[in-house]
Amino acid sequence: MAGLSKSRILLNLQCPRRLWLKLHRPELEHVDKGMDTRFAVGDQVGDIARRLHPGGVLMDDDLRTALEQTRAAMGQTPRPLFEATFQHEGTLVRADLMLPDENGWRMVEVKSSTSVKDYHLNDAAVQTWVLRQQGVPLTRIELAHINNQFVYPGEGHYQGLLTHADISESVQNMQADVRTWIANARATAGLDAEPDIPPGKQCTDPFECSFRRHCDPAAFEPIPPHSVRILPYGGNLVKGLLAEGKEDLRELDEGIFANPRHQRIWRVIKQGQAELSPEAGEAIRGLGWPRYYIDFETINPAIPIWTGTRPYQQVPFQWSCHIETADGLKHAAFLADGKGDPRRPFIESLLETIGDEGPVIVYNAPFERSRLIESAEAFPDLAVRIQSVIDRIFDLLPLSRDHYYHPDMLGSWSIKAVLPTIAPELSYEGMTVAHGGAAQEAFAEIMAPETSEARREALRRGLLEYCERDTLAMVRIANFFDVRF
Repeated sequence: MAGLSKSRILLNLQCPRRLWLKLHRPELEHVDKGMDTRFAVGDQVGDIARRLHPGGVLMDDDLRTALEQTRAAMGQTPRPLFEATFQHEGTLVRADLMLPDENGWRMVEVKSSTSVKDYHLNDAAVQTWVLRQQGVPLTRIELAHINNQFVYPGEGHYQGLLTHADISESVQNMQADVRTWIANARATAGLDAEPDIPPGKQCTDPFECSFRRHCDPAAFEPIPPHSVRILPYGGNLVKGLLAEGKEDLRELDEGIFANPRHQRIWRVIKQGQAELSPEAGEAIRGLGWPRYYIDFETINPAIPIWTGTRPYQQVPFQWSCHIETADGLKHAAFLADGKGDPRRPFIESLLETIGDEGPVIVYNAPFERSRLIESAEAFPDLAVRIQSVIDRIFDLLPLSRDHYYHPDMLGSWSIKAVLPTIAPELSYEGMTVAHGGAAQEAFAEIMAPETSEARREALRRGLLEYCERDTLAMVRIANFFDVRF
């Protein structure tokens, strides 16, 4: 259908070059899997929103048919309309929810975020303008977003999942601008040549542009290990150095750096070799035995699946544990079957494995600690045992930050940055599951009823291999730190 959609108007608001490329050079677009996932989550939340208003009518996916259906429905006895479709002077919009009100209609835009964002207002402003131009009596404009305090009671009851925010006043204040937005988008669409707009803040605000690899290829080039841009939390220092044309750490004086970590990075780059402080080994040797290296994998669905959970709550479904004694190393693991709430089996099996004594070693303690605290809250009968585990946690991450750096780490102390400098043979490359996001996706696929048993088994193997690699990585890092100077 010819015309201008709301999404195209919003693309032009972010950057006219983005809209032009979308229309004239779509083959240059790079859509990552994360974008597809966000769209899928939005669809799920939209489905729940419709279920909360029974008796409604969902318009067809075909836009011409949807326009006709909407026109007919507006002339009948009012009832909820879903994806109601309107067009004015070639600008087409679809409203997530149109709810009958005493003197007209409440228009509701449904979002999967947990609050109202500025760009949501632009979205609703375009919708509102088109509907009002078509004479639709709107009594209220709302944005329905996820209520992150909602606790799922089970049995498919999602009343309270969405919070409706009244954005009528904010949207009304933007109405005078919408016609200009539309005119500008049309002008962009009609250009013969790609707009000459340099990369800038618009490339990532409010979302990363799917054409950024075309417009700003330099942003995807590896940062040299000697660049000041690798300095973590460099902020104004890095900005100032770059503004002065001082990018090479090797050409700078140590006195420029007040941050001890920046000083260590400078020394390592200047000398061209890794630096490990003896304090790291002293800390490891003071831990005692046995040592339990643990790692969790979680899934955080926008729409809660299990009774007693909240939207976007990190629900643990897998753990790996390498158990190191003075005599050797062994491994234990748990992975939920995907058929029910994984939380109780997860924590019970973990408690059984790690016993009552010995350090519990993690990499980035706030994550595992938070999951354990949530487990204690969910299962009060296990709270004392869980707290004893929390009290035994030892975090390798701050130890790494304070005492180790290698030129290849590029200013990062993530486990995937540190490990290749210590045990390059333990690579994550080529693994079926190679990062936390992929682990979430794999478990979601395991839970899906349509997934074949063969596929589930392949995903299980991938998850077990990945989580085991993480805890083995911690063992190797700790052993590397435990050197005698």
